[in-house]
Amino acid sequence: MFSASQSSKAQFLDKARQAREERRELKERERAAVQVQALIRRFLCRCRLQREIRREVEDFFGANESGSSKRSALSVFRIARKLLFVFNQKEDKERFEKLCRCILNSMDVENEPKVWYVSLALSKDLTLLWIKQIKDILWFCCEFLKQLKPDILQDSRLVNLHLTMLVTFTDTSTWKILRGKGETLRPAMNHICANIMGHLNQKGFYSVLQILLTNGLARSRPSLSKGSLTAIFSLALRPVVAAQFSDNLLRSFLIHVMSVPAIMTHLATLTPERLAVIESHDLFHKFILFLSREAQCRDVCVCLEGSHTLCLLGNLVYLGSLNDKVLEEETAHFVGVLIHMLSYCQKYVSQKKSNLTHWHPVLGWFSQTVDYGLNESMPLLTKQLQHLWGVHMIRILFSDVLSKKLLENQEIAQLPTQPVSPQNSLPMKNLFKRAFQKSASVRNILKPVGGKRVDSAEVQKVCSICVLYQTTLTTLTQIRLQILTGLTYLDDLLPKLWAFICELGPQGGLKLFLECLSNDTEESKRLLAMLMLFCDCSRHLITILDDIEVYEEQISFKLEELVTISSFLNSFVFKMIWDGIVENARGETLELFHSVHGWLMVLYERDCRRRFAPEDHWLRKDLKPSVLFQELDKDKKRAQLLLQYIPHVIPHKNRVLLFRNMVTKEKEKLGLVETSSASPHVTHITIRRSRMLEDGYEQLRQLSQNAMKGVIRVKFVNDLGVDEAGIDQDGVFKEFLEEIIKKVFDPALNLFKTTSGDERLYPSPTSYIHENYLQLFEFVGKMLGKAVYEGIVVDVPFASFFLSQLLGHHHSVFYSSVDELPSLDSEFYKNLTSIKRYDGDISDLGLTLSYDEDVMGQLVCHELVPGGKTIPVTNENKISYIHLMAHFRMHTQIKNQTAALISGFRSIIKPEWIRMFSAPELQRLISGDNAEIDLEDLKKHTVYYGGFHGSHRVIIWLWDILANDFSPEERAMFLKDTGDTLGSVLRGFFTIRKKEPGGRLPTSSTCFNLLKLPNYSKKSILREKLRYAISMNTGFELS
Repeated sequence: MFSASQSSKAQFLDKARQAREERRELKERERAAVQVQALIRRFLCRCRLQREIRREVEDFFGANESGSSKRSALSVFRIARKLLFVFNQKEDKERFEKLCRCILNSMDVENEPKVWYVSLALSKDLTLLWIKQIKDILWFCCEFLKQLKPDILQDSRLVNLHLTMLVTFTDTSTWKILRGKGETLRPAMNHICANIMGHLNQKGFYSVLQILLTNGLARSRPSLSKGSLTAIFSLALRPVVAAQFSDNLLRSFLIHVMSVPAIMTHLATLTPERLAVIESHDLFHKFILFLSREAQCRDVCVCLEGSHTLCLLGNLVYLGSLNDKVLEEETAHFVGVLIHMLSYCQKYVSQKKSNLTHWHPVLGWFSQTVDYGLNESMPLLTKQLQHLWGVHMIRILFSDVLSKKLLENQEIAQLPTQPVSPQNSLPMKNLFKRAFQKSASVRNILKPVGGKRVDSAEVQKVCSICVLYQTTLTTLTQIRLQILTGLTYLDDLLPKLWAFICELGPQGGLKLFLECLSNDTEESKRLLAMLMLFCDCSRHLITILDDIEVYEEQISFKLEELVTISSFLNSFVFKMIWDGIVENARGETLELFHSVHGWLMVLYERDCRRRFAPEDHWLRKDLKPSVLFQELDKDKKRAQLLLQYIPHVIPHKNRVLLFRNMVTKEKEKLGLVETSSASPHVTHITIRRSRMLEDGYEQLRQLSQNAMKGVIRVKFVNDLGVDEAGIDQDGVFKEFLEEIIKKVFDPALNLFKTTSGDERLYPSPTSYIHENYLQLFEFVGKMLGKAVYEGIVVDVPFASFFLSQLLGHHHSVFYSSVDELPSLDSEFYKNLTSIKRYDGDISDLGLTLSYDEDVMGQLVCHELVPGGKTIPVTNENKISYIHLMAHFRMHTQIKNQTAALISGFRSIIKPEWIRMFSAPELQRLISGDNAEIDLEDLKKHTVYYGGFHGSHRVIIWLWDILANDFSPEERAMFLKDTGDTLGSVLRGFFTIRKKEPGGRLPTSSTCFNLLKLPNYSKKSILREKLRYAISMNTGFELS
């Protein structure tokens, strides 16, 4: 019973609660319904009101267009107030346009103050309301300007309308109300304009102008008209002038207007009178002074980021090119500003592509966001930047260096009286005429003299300018070559900069710059930047000059100066490596090293091709080869770097020893050398003399790399299939190798051709007629590599350009095909360089970017570029034509053959082994040295048997005959016939053995490099027999 009453009570309470909930929900629904109804009624009411207002506005403007009567300013003010009350940018675009036109029309009416819209500013009751209204209208104009595209015709009309509104109401100069007696009101009206301008600035007026300018100018052809651009620039300048060039307004102007791509160029083209306004306000000077404060310059750069900072830089450079006076007075500030801005951009310049980088057409890979909308304007920006390395600005900035006169000898240059060889006759035609036009006197050779304090104002100024250009080179990576070409355009800049460097410090030259390397001061960095710039520019200059310009005309540098400079560079690079600076070098120090080393190697390779330096010029007398070899054995880093970067400082003979040592070490590592515990694997091949090339190719091409490097024994078979007598102790293989190389390099086979002048070998362009010709070239490469590997010299004179390719020089950025062309065809080279010097219109010659060649009686046209046969050669592209033609002749035509031969050669000889040799030195390694035979050295490496000894009379006669009676050619034939080579001498491998009877001719065994010499009774008989044996080419009658 008790539980039942409790249950009914709970049910009663639950029902009461549900009832309360239902009543509350009902009230909520009723309240929500009322609220929704109120909102809908309000919305409908508002829509009705908006429709009525818009209808009223349309009626107003409709009546206005009919021209029945002129509307008063008050009526315009009231209708504008109503329109602004319901204004929606999308819906009321046309109505707002009509309002603007109505207001502007009212301002053009003559002698009717009540119609002038601006007259309301004089009404005591309406002044504040009018000011608020005009502020709102002008800001809506700005909002429209942000969205309009000036390249669309309809939009361009609206741009003009809104700009006219802004121009009219931000300056009182066009207000008719201020004419005559109204002049007294001008100060008050100016104050109102200033108030309006201030309001617009706060709202973001400069950002609007930036968007409009970028939309209209950041393209290949500007879409803004002259009137629009004039209006925009006038509007941008008004706040700055009104604020008397305050820092705040200058900052806004720089960030939003001066950062628009190439705006100064567009002003100069479309409305040059605006540039006159800039000059009248001395704006460039004010910009430079403002940005010369580091904090303010950094602030501007951070606001702009990289792409727009570069645009600002371009505009400043362009303004600088028009303001010589400011540039001369404020050189230090101008240079400082540019360095700071370029350094800011440089922080984000990356060496390679990554997920964090973007491509920029001027900066390269860039780790800040790139505005790709600016890409169209990059060519114009580049043209602006070109003023920085143009002749005009270089003359101003480097005035201290260029104003110095180089000391001159008073002796007049004499014409050479010796006859000119036919080889050089063509370029000599105008050579002396051009030389005399440049100068009638010869200047002294520039050498380090010292005497100028490095902390002087003059030196600091020049250093700053060098820092500027060096920073430009490392930042504007994609136009680096343009910059270098501009800096080397003046023939006297680099020699005068070298003269300036020669005067620095107490003694001048090397010591000062070596001290700078160990001092981490700002002054040291600036001095090293000067050296770096000099090296980069000089290297570029020498790379683009041909041999006539370097050796005969001696443009920029005298040959003696190149000797002095190369000596300085050689010592500098050596000290950097040997003193351990390069081992730990990072950043700027490493860049400096590569810069100096690059210039050094360009000079060294030029000297290897055509000598200008004295004998032993490149060697370091203070470097003992024995010390270097010891350090290499201990894997010392500095010794390895020396061998990698400047092997030429080591005598050639020692490098050959080093090369042979590397080969020997590899043989030991591969187990190719006989030891007490093991013998190397021997590969036996059988060769028919009548089919030597075919048998050698078939049996050797399949061998593994290690087997090719190992011992190969040859058994010759005659035509009857009978084995020839003889034991191969390297001699038979040597004979086989010499014979096979002689056959494959025979031009009659057409695998190789000879050059037109000195008949040196290179791959034949028509060698493709052979079946499997690429495999043949690879085999030839292996055979050549094997000869070098075993120290067997072969008489194969290669063309210099082909040796350069074998060394991999053609992959260097400093390699010039044109410089190597004389080694292929000197006549063709002369004809090409005559095109370079042609003074008339080159298109008159009817050349195209193609090359016609007679291939086996058929004329074949090779296009140097796609579509080249339809592209004429002009004065603009003639340099490209020369380089393309040279590259085609020496690379493209024989690319596959060369690659196959190099592949075979490198399978035996590691590329790093031969990088320590120049092209001529590699030829000496392959074909032996043409230098005089060192008999004393040969004596040391000779072993005597059979009763002979060093004091025996026959031996004394032999050495005396070789030294005093034989000619150098006879001595060379003697060594050749005894089977001796440079390699065998280096291995201590030459033997003389006594032979009986004494009346016979001497004989030799080439397998063992052995001379069997009878015990002659007289010296004269020995001389006669030796001479007869070598002159009859019997090879001492092989025994």
